[in-house]
Amino acid sequence: MQIPGRIRISDILKSTETGKEFTVKGWVRTMRANKNVAFVALNDGSTINNLQLVIDVAGGFSEELLKQITTGSCLKAEGLLVESKGSGQPVEIQVKNIELYGTADTQTYPLQKKGHSLEFLREIAHLRPRTNTFGAVLRIRHAMAFAIHKYFNDNGFYYLHTPLITASDAEGAGAMFQVTTLKIEELIKSETKNIDYSQDFFGKYTSLTVSGQLEGELGALALSQIYTFGPTFRAENSNTPRHLAEFWMIEPEMAFYEIKENMDLAEDFIKYLVKYALDHCVDDLAFLNKMWDKELLERLQSVVNTDFVRLDYTEGVEILERSGVKFEYPVYWGADLQAEHERYLVERHFKRPVILTNYPKEIKAFYMKQNDDGKTVRAMDVLFPAIGEIIGGSQREENLDKLQTRINELNIPTKDLWWYLDTRRFGTAPHSGFGLGFERLLLFVTGMSNIRDVIPFPRTPKNADF
Repeated sequence: MQIPGRIRISDILKSTETGKEFTVKGWVRTMRANKNVAFVALNDGSTINNLQLVIDVAGGFSEELLKQITTGSCLKAEGLLVESKGSGQPVEIQVKNIELYGTADTQTYPLQKKGHSLEFLREIAHLRPRTNTFGAVLRIRHAMAFAIHKYFNDNGFYYLHTPLITASDAEGAGAMFQVTTLKIEELIKSETKNIDYSQDFFGKYTSLTVSGQLEGELGALALSQIYTFGPTFRAENSNTPRHLAEFWMIEPEMAFYEIKENMDLAEDFIKYLVKYALDHCVDDLAFLNKMWDKELLERLQSVVNTDFVRLDYTEGVEILERSGVKFEYPVYWGADLQAEHERYLVERHFKRPVILTNYPKEIKAFYMKQNDDGKTVRAMDVLFPAIGEIIGGSQREENLDKLQTRINELNIPTKDLWWYLDTRRFGTAPHSGFGLGFERLLLFVTGMSNIRDVIPFPRTPKNADF
């Protein structure tokens, strides 16, 4: 729906209604002028492309007003839509009236010039959405979020809201953000390490969730097919281009799916998302392909048009051992494969995405279904070019005795998992699921190289500004 009295720039650039008057509003990207005419590039965030405003300097506009129209200022313009005489845009506005909403001082506005580094723009995350790069990334982020909901809705899944505050650690990693109403200063003064959580808000130790999976399984074992899509948190002190402390996860869980159906869904799902981006984010992807990753469009097309390899972990390790490549991290059966190993399989050996399955149980989570060999579990990781692992999942262990035995082997406290075990006591069923890190997906779709550049306000160690 258009706001009365205003047309979006994305729409007016496609308009054929020349000779008609329109009102546009937005922020000035550039302004150049001579004694007769001024040209303003206006953008309202609806498109990567700017609309050119043509201002007749002698047309009744005050010199003071024109001086205030600088990069970063915000204005409303009314005028006649005409075919553009210059190249670069099909139409332009011959301005009759201007109302200046907000100025931007040329000495202090940090986006006066082009070509700022991504590192610099991270320091002004509150303003970087106004740049072409981050406008494109955020529009693609929106499109991918919409496509995720559309895919699952169209395929009979139900959107389940799982809790952000939890008493369980789904991954067993222990790197979690504690949630408490206890006064920190009193805890510091305490002479004992035994904290009385009965006085806390929830009466027990709680933290921000690292995954909605366990609760998602509860939904799947009632509604058959559910998905979660929400923020998750990990307190890992990792200052790398691949880690965030706050990120978004998509986690479908499906009753009656075994590992093959799980792999089929993962491949179909991610192909759908990539194709949706190619179909609906044409201009933004073309810009990112030109400015940041010359192979982006070709790589996206290759994923859509290629069948993924299904590869057993054991065979994958053998390929890596025979490769003759000296990896930074050693390769052997039982090793948790690193990004360099995953990318070798995808980019150099198979030259297409790989779904790696049947991992050693010792390097995977307690809830994964054990194979008959007693050594491996029905895990699966989807490996992508330029990224490595983009999806991780498994068939879940539905047998109560096997699940309980594995929990005991890993010394996982069960006092906060009684509800999870109940799903195996009462009407257990084969079921599977996976997790897709939303920002990992966006890294692949946008061609950006740092995960901090695909989320509006990155949360990393020592950084919680904006």
